[in-house]
Amino acid sequence: MKLTDQTLMQQMQISLPDIQRRKQLLGLTEEALAVLATVRELIEPGLQDTVAEFYDYQTSVPEINNLIGDVDTLKRLKVAQHQYILDLFSGCYDSVYVNNRLRIGLVHKRIGVGPRLYLAALHQIKLGIFKLVEQYVADAALARQVQDTLEKLYTFDITLVVETYIWSLVKEVNSSHHKLQEYAMALGAHAQEMETLSRLDPLTGLYNVRSLTSMLNELLYRARQQHAPVTVVFIDINDFKLLNDQYGHLYGDQVIQAVASTLKQIARDEDYCFRYGGDEFLVVLPNCTEADALQSFIPRVEQTLSQLTMPVSLSVGIHQADANSGYLDSASLIRCADDKMYAVKKQYKMKGK
Repeated sequence: MKLTDQTLMQQMQISLPDIQRRKQLLGLTEEALAVLATVRELIEPGLQDTVAEFYDYQTSVPEINNLIGDVDTLKRLKVAQHQYILDLFSGCYDSVYVNNRLRIGLVHKRIGVGPRLYLAALHQIKLGIFKLVEQYVADAALARQVQDTLEKLYTFDITLVVETYIWSLVKEVNSSHHKLQEYAMALGAHAQEMETLSRLDPLTGLYNVRSLTSMLNELLYRARQQHAPVTVVFIDINDFKLLNDQYGHLYGDQVIQAVASTLKQIARDEDYCFRYGGDEFLVVLPNCTEADALQSFIPRVEQTLSQLTMPVSLSVGIHQADANSGYLDSASLIRCADDKMYAVKKQYKMKGK
């Protein structure tokens, strides 16, 4: 297989079990990492100033200023740094996160930024982020907890970047590493099978929301590689509370199951259907535009539901990410589709008055 067909994780033989072990060694628990995601919205307002201050300092260092070279490169770096910080507070630290960190190390190595400059820069941005947390997280205990987890996560990132520097210089893989990787992949496949079972919603058989962020991140990563669109469809059952009140919760469950069954029936093999919670559903359509979803997917879903004995109507929000409009992060893409769905539901309720 060509190197261009492999991710950096694959080339460097970093497996999913290895990632989990690294987290364990650093004391990075899922609970602590989840707390980072809860403060993301709190610190976002100050991110732009933090990034600006960071690059004011960086460009004052002659070696770094020479490497940056021009104003357009500086703008791109600011955008990338802004996303880097957001990723620290994403709450999802899976293969996509690791691949992005490995790529950072490889890019810095290729442009001639040595470890001493990179680590010094990382220290400066860490100080800026810690200051940001202190400023925008009012709960002092929570702020200290966030900083402690960030310190561990920075160590996690540094190990990945340093290993990329070493790997790019050495690029030697011996036979024992190959055997170990094959064994790890076999274990990973078994672990993935068990993990898949835990990610399913018991009522509908759809994926539950626990698996949404990591799956959507992976699909967006692939879409960027292929310059392909990804469309998210957010669905809410109209008047579901009224149906529950009039016919009972058992009937409500049957309605949810009917919608879920319809989504699975209409969806392609490459699509992902989720029960988002309650009477809400989310469908991720790779290699599909918003227009295609609106003109093909949704009409077929509504046509199928119209043939059921139980009355079911939907409010639907659709949003597309692509190379032209920009690839949003998973949380922003879901939020855009959700906002559109609520706008449709608002119109539906106004018509009913």
